[in-house]
Amino acid sequence: MPDIYAAIKADHDHHRTLLDTISDTSGASEDRKKAWDEFYYHVKSHAAAEEETFYSKLISKTWGQDAARHSVHEHQQLDDLMEELNELDMASGGWLEKFKKLRHDYEHHIEEEEDEVFARAREVIPESEIAGYGERFEARKAEERKLVDEKVEDSLED
Repeated sequence: MPDIYAAIKADHDHHRTLLDTISDTSGASEDRKKAWDEFYYHVKSHAAAEEETFYSKLISKTWGQDAARHSVHEHQQLDDLMEELNELDMASGGWLEKFKKLRHDYEHHIEEEEDEVFARAREVIPESEIAGYGERFEARKAEERKLVDEKVEDSLED
């Protein structure tokens, strides 16, 4: 099982690939819809799992409180953008414009996290304290994905 840093980075790499796929497609094509749906649901479960495992550990350290709060705030902003994108016609110029903002903001967020937050976390959180967090992150992400799936099913039934 990867450590928490490798697990989060692997997700980020997957998200970068999905963002590329979405950018390389056009309109409301099936490929774009499929990549968007995967990105949307994967990022939702990733963010929740990250907040409940990695950020909860960071917030227990004095330095980590500001970093965790900042990252959680960015998660909320990104979530709002994703919800707005879900309400727009994927073939419209407005969708593409908002997607470009989401991509820019998300790439900034994950670069900041990987470059600054991870480096500092490694300095202040001993490996003995964070051992097993990669496994907890993956388990929590799977649980969150089930919750997201249930919400989608419920909304389809309404």
